[in-house]
Amino acid sequence: MRRTRRVLFVCSRNRLRSPTAEQVFSHWPDLEVASAGTDAAADEPVSAEWLAWADLIVVMENRHRALLQRRFRASLRHARLVCLDIPDVYGFMDPDLVRLLRARVTPHLR
Repeated sequence: MRRTRRVLFVCSRNRLRSPTAEQVFSHWPDLEVASAGTDAAADEPVSAEWLAWADLIVVMENRHRALLQRRFRASLRHARLVCLDIPDVYGFMDPDLVRLLRARVTPHLR
């Protein structure tokens, strides 16, 4: 029996990139997905609880990875942390963003 993997997508404000990723991968089999943001004003702020929940944490930029490693080091020990290098230049569900996400996230889900 396959185990459901939990993937947390992280961007800055949790309004464009990470919610798009959550939407794109929400129907994949054997995946539970969520999204959060690193900014204090994020729609869903990242927390130690969210990080503990995830098997795979996918950040959009290196600065997100650095912030998580600085603020939540203990909560990251069990999960894989991947950076996609996707800048904050896309709108929610922008077709170019969706293509980038599929291309860069899919290899980490196999």
